[in-house]
Amino acid sequence: MKKITGVLLSVLFATNLFAQSNIWKTDPAHTSVRFAVTHMVINEVEGKFTSFNGTMTSSKPDFTDAQIEFTVEVKSISTDNEMRDNHLKSADFFNADSFPQMKFRSTSIKKISDKKYLLEGDLTIRDVTKRVTFDVTYGGTIKDSYGNTRAGFKATARINRLDYHLNWNKTMEAGAVVSADVDVIINTEFIQQK
Repeated sequence: MKKITGVLLSVLFATNLFAQSNIWKTDPAHTSVRFAVTHMVINEVEGKFTSFNGTMTSSKPDFTDAQIEFTVEVKSISTDNEMRDNHLKSADFFNADSFPQMKFRSTSIKKISDKKYLLEGDLTIRDVTKRVTFDVTYGGTIKDSYGNTRAGFKATARINRLDYHLNWNKTMEAGAVVSADVDVIINTEFIQQK
């Protein structure tokens, strides 16, 4: 009986270790969530979100089975201009009081080449969820000096803000003051959980 119990405990322990090793979490100190939008046709304005978290589950070393969930706190938006940030948090744009989070949940990931992937998933902003595709560049996997395994990725996509009810617009002779297209740039470092 002791032998069977020992074997069962060993199997459960090994299974638990394997399950933990499939889970990766973002390192906030080495992750950024940024965006860029054209202003008055002639220039890009950039911004970022400073509060977010992401989880990736993957059992394959090339991450082709990865499932990713990412949440961004809307009120953490920063464009280095308080008046503009407050406007972006208002009902004209994100309506952060009513919709405090943006969420992404992956539906598929496809390896295109050694370092290139296409990541598809559902992006929710305000009360709208739409399918988006990110171009992903895999930076590699390393073991850090603390024994943690880290994987780095850069993901980019272009979305139309009007699709998500970020409807504020003012026009001028040459076109819109703020373009509808927004470039999203996420640089993330995931740490494999022990």
